Amino acid sequence: IAGPCVIESYEQLVNIGLFLKKLGVSILRGSAYKPRTSPYSFQGFGLEALKWHKEAQIIHKLPIETEVLDPRDVEIVCQYVDILRIGARNMQNFSLLKEVSLSKKPIILKRGFSSTLLEWLLSAEYILKYGNSQIILCERGIRTFETTHRFTLDFVGTTIIKNFTHLPVIMDPSHAAGNRNLVPN
Repeated sequence: IAGPCVIESYEQLVNIGLFLKKLGVSILRGSAYKPRTSPYSFQGFGLEALKWHKEAQIIHKLPIETEVLDPRDVEIVCQYVDILRIGARNMQNFSLLKEVSLSKKPIILKRGFSSTLLEWLLSAEYILKYGNSQIILCERGIRTFETTHRFTLDFVGTTIIKNFTHLPVIMDPSHAAGNRNLVPN
């Protein structure tokens, strides 16, 4: 799974999708809606970006996923993407978890950056309780006392959680660095 954090244009999705397909990537990610700490930061193009996602898919032919932020948006987002993503900031938005479960779409559930393994599993249980077992747990890094990088990627937690669930577990290392200069080319 790879792609832009936030969708910036139709051309971006076509170019990245074709490039990633050549590399053997299976799923194109890209957020139409982007939660940011600052209300003044770019929040994504929303519905327009969802339309770009779907149109670009005709060319690159990869399954696509995006983050959904609000229970009121689940129905419309489902019309455009194959997989829904619940980001770290919404891992315990229980109304959203229930709504995405009812969609019957596969769901990537990112671990909250201050959440325990049990809290993460219980968030998955909300989705399971409402009838959707197509959940992929995604470790993306947790907040620790370390200040040289944004988050600490919890490799040990990922290993431990596999002992407590049948659900697949993936890792997204992009958030841990928080600085593109720390990511090797």
